[in-house]
Amino acid sequence: MSGAAGGRRPAFPSLPGELVLEEAAGARQRCGDGSVPGTLLCTNRRVAFLPAQAPGSRAFLHSEYDVALPCIRKLVAASSFAKPKVLTAASTLKFIPEELAVFCRDFRLLRFHFHENGLAPQAFRAREAAAWLGDTVEGHDGGPAEAQTEDEEEEDEEEEEEEEGSAATLLFESLRDWEKELQRLGAAGWRVSAVNERFDMAPSLPRYLWVPSGLLDHDLKRIFAHFEERRVPRLCWHHPGGGDLLRAASFHAASEPGSEDVRCLEALLLGGRGPCVLADTTELPTLADIQLAHLKLRALCLPGAAAEEKWLSALEGTRWLDHVRTCLRKAAEVASLLAGRRCSVLLQEPSDRDLNCLVASLVQLLGDPRARSLPGFQSLVQREWVAAGHPFPHRLGLLRRDSPREEAPVFLLFLDCTWQLVRQFPAAFGFTEAYLLALHDSSFAPYFSTFLFSCQRQWGRGSPHQPHSQTYTPVNGWREPAAGGRQREGGGGSATCGLPPVWDWRLRYSPQQRARFRNPAGAAGTVGPPDTTGPPNAAGPPDTAEPQTPGRPADAWPGPGAGNVFVLTKGTLSPQPFPWRSGRPPPRLSRWAPSLESLGERGGSPGSNRPPVPPPGLLLPCAAGPSVRLWRRCYLRGLPEAQRGRFAPSLAGLAEELTLLQDRLHAWQAQGPRTEATSSPLAPSR
Repeated sequence: MSGAAGGRRPAFPSLPGELVLEEAAGARQRCGDGSVPGTLLCTNRRVAFLPAQAPGSRAFLHSEYDVALPCIRKLVAASSFAKPKVLTAASTLKFIPEELAVFCRDFRLLRFHFHENGLAPQAFRAREAAAWLGDTVEGHDGGPAEAQTEDEEEEDEEEEEEEEGSAATLLFESLRDWEKELQRLGAAGWRVSAVNERFDMAPSLPRYLWVPSGLLDHDLKRIFAHFEERRVPRLCWHHPGGGDLLRAASFHAASEPGSEDVRCLEALLLGGRGPCVLADTTELPTLADIQLAHLKLRALCLPGAAAEEKWLSALEGTRWLDHVRTCLRKAAEVASLLAGRRCSVLLQEPSDRDLNCLVASLVQLLGDPRARSLPGFQSLVQREWVAAGHPFPHRLGLLRRDSPREEAPVFLLFLDCTWQLVRQFPAAFGFTEAYLLALHDSSFAPYFSTFLFSCQRQWGRGSPHQPHSQTYTPVNGWREPAAGGRQREGGGGSATCGLPPVWDWRLRYSPQQRARFRNPAGAAGTVGPPDTTGPPNAAGPPDTAEPQTPGRPADAWPGPGAGNVFVLTKGTLSPQPFPWRSGRPPPRLSRWAPSLESLGERGGSPGSNRPPVPPPGLLLPCAAGPSVRLWRRCYLRGLPEAQRGRFAPSLAGLAEELTLLQDRLHAWQAQGPRTEATSSPLAPSR
């Protein structure tokens, strides 16, 4: 079907509640030195490009062809006779644009060219609609899905097997999910508490918590007031050897616990499980550091941002890779401590909603083979990020421009750290780089419920006494509902909660794309030494050590260390008095925690280049400078040279691209030899 102006385009595969505001036929999306014809559309949720297809083919919106409105950083119009101009809703142009460039916050750069008579009037309206930061049409909040076509029903039948894998993802919205995961961990001595079921104890905590079995809810309520944002310590992972990983906010500065409060607090942190090790986040980058590094990295990855001979030094100057190394080292120290000693490690952060999410997730990726499978990883994100109350709208910048912003892409930093692990241990993970890239891009999509809320309370599915949740629209961002607005029956949820989770990948990705999400060579529990010399996707030699047997006890904590509190700082355990008993003298004991250095002494001979051997079942990444690399497929995809071949993900796509190239070659031969190297008004000068 032709993509020329006036031709009929294929049916647009819209999402539930999505409306097409404007469209422009005859557009061509540039890809390296070539282009693909199609139709440019702007909806109330995204800017999309629908490629021209053969008659009778079923339209499917390739995820590489669309960008969610909150993901648009800026729009630039260009012409051969004028300077490029940044567009807003109030912009007025004195020239006819020949090309539109969409600069995305996920490092993509989409170029749409109008080669005949410039930007047609209907495409000009599409440009105005895409300037979502101004006053444009307000979109729907998401309603019931439209009726499926026969083709969609047939495709659903073909995907029954894949949906079984998606069903294994636990959303941790029900008591059953929490009980099922606790049973899988084999955490004897812990139970699921519904003390926060109505969100009256801690609004930002999940509805259910893992607490010691011997601690009653009545006693647990005494502890909430002694922590910032009332985020008490609770279990987030149990090591098969007996170690427990907990997380909590900082102790409240004005807290003065009584004797009963101290008893309950010690039962929660110690409880006869050995010593308690406090691992705070002071060694990790701050939120401001992460945001600044991300901004510098995004600016560096634009075409022509730095000279080729200075690019690597400019990359180090962003400090993004330094932050990745620091997070990997911290997670490796905590995971090694849990694998080597039977103790409780408490991750502490002032808010318990940012870096604790990152470290807790990385520790479980290093020590839990289940978390390295695709459904296990999705369940991990649901529990440690979504249910734990990570403020995605604030950190990802999904709020209105005139709202207070607290941007810091902590979740994107976690995905980068995960990619480093996948690259170093390709045979240990059941998912691939393509899956991480899809999750990275989907974090900016406002048509999924996963990243739209800051905590479970805002989901609006719990207590009917909670206030109405905010709703999101691409134009106005987060808004309070109008007075008297109705909520859903039986849960008090807003209409936004009807949006699907991001894990329903078939909404945006074809079966061929989703097939590349899974690693056929990856086996949970298969651990090999880190791959630091081979290509990014090459697997290292397998390790002969068997995975750690569940329930096998780790080394007991010797002597007077049991029952005490230590602080983990750069691999060293230092005793300190109980934070809630400032007058108590510290014990006279100091031990070294298993860290990267100590494990290296145990695993290899002195002076050898052989990587250290981690304990069985534990991944020990190499965080040295050369081993942490730039995620090129994510950060450099906006460069023209990185886009070559991007539109041929299958044999059918390759045949279509070959036909387009042949047509272009015939047209070039008919006109005579000439170069089009400078045909793009936005092409960088050389």
